[in-house]
Amino acid sequence: MATEASSNGGVPFRDDLKGKKTGQQRSSGAGRSSIRIGYLVPEFPGQTHIMFWRELHELKRLGAHVDQVSTRAPAVQVQSHEWSAEARASTTYLFPLRTSALLGALGRMLAAGPVAWSSAAVQVFRSERTLGTRGPLLAAVLLGARLAQLSRLRRWDHMHVHSCASAADVARFARIFGSCPFSLTLHGGLSDYGPDQQDKWSAAKAGIVITEQFRRELQAAVPTLPDRLPLCGMGVGLYRLRRQMPYVTWRGEGQINLFSCGRLNPAKGHADLIKAIKLLRDGGLPVHCAIAGEDEAGGNGYRRELERLIRELGLEGSVQLLGAIPETEVIHRLHRAHAFVLASLGEPFGVAVMEAMAAGLPTVVTDAGGNPQLVQDGTDGVLFPVADPPSLAAAVSRVLRDPELAESLAAAAAATAEARDLAPNSAEVLLELARPMTAR
Repeated sequence: MATEASSNGGVPFRDDLKGKKTGQQRSSGAGRSSIRIGYLVPEFPGQTHIMFWRELHELKRLGAHVDQVSTRAPAVQVQSHEWSAEARASTTYLFPLRTSALLGALGRMLAAGPVAWSSAAVQVFRSERTLGTRGPLLAAVLLGARLAQLSRLRRWDHMHVHSCASAADVARFARIFGSCPFSLTLHGGLSDYGPDQQDKWSAAKAGIVITEQFRRELQAAVPTLPDRLPLCGMGVGLYRLRRQMPYVTWRGEGQINLFSCGRLNPAKGHADLIKAIKLLRDGGLPVHCAIAGEDEAGGNGYRRELERLIRELGLEGSVQLLGAIPETEVIHRLHRAHAFVLASLGEPFGVAVMEAMAAGLPTVVTDAGGNPQLVQDGTDGVLFPVADPPSLAAAVSRVLRDPELAESLAAAAAATAEARDLAPNSAEVLLELARPMTAR
């Protein structure tokens, strides 16, 4: 049976490295399951969804039958991965509702009967939302009926929802209208996922939380929670990031290549990074920084502000906004860079940070969120204060001007990533939650 794990500051994850069995190495017969799972991810496949794609493959490898479902398709500009077209083609989208889907949703709602109608009405009525902001909740009722219809048509045994925001609303109404039991994953601070958390969690059969910090926050805020609430970070397949050629530090000649990866959102601190690049160049370092990621508006949102800042600081040739790029290019950029930098204001569980470390790269990140549990300052990376471009510039300069330090950090980062095996594979944990008590 999968167990909970909470070490290294409560940020558990499995990296499948160093003597561990990877997805290719594990016995194909181990842990086989005939369970049928509905797998709901909002706006799938997005630029940060590689971890879900890997988990889907692992679930299927373990023998589960998995149906991918999403709320709606994301903007085409953020469907950047080589597998995006395959993922989109194999995903059922709840919105927009086609005529047949709408009729099916209404039919399921009617079949659920008056008790279900009144239960849904009570949850809408007692919502923490103001009256003027309950439109999305009413839409969630209808989409929930559609999801319940899918659950019954496809005979799901369990449904997992990788969000505690609007997708969790859809799942709780689906449960009212007769869907299979469901579980949730809390991927960040509870305040990021909107109101009515009590109704969401009391409807869930189980949940997964990625850090102990977030689990304590959840337990303090929500009185009634599922009995099973294990800790488990997303399995990210870090073995894919292994460096084939040795890390080469900057030796005082030529361009310095920095790499950063994160969606273009103020929370990622990209503006602070851009200001730090200006300070580094003014200090005589020939720095070029490539930033991978796109904004939620497909390039028409926060990206415009960052482009304006780049122009104002005269960094058009020194900072490159790559947009959403495929995983293969991310790995290529990591292996070419002299350092990885992320100025996020509060990274809950830094998948990008872990990938940079697994790629054997000096990693310079903020001392916020889960970063201090991933990075040991001065040993396998460098931490700097949030929203402090001068400190960021000083930290990067310190690493770049000291080749021995850079090489030491790079080697230690790779060793740290390889040594970590702090939790069961996230797909195995999900399967354990999905199995009925009699099967377990």
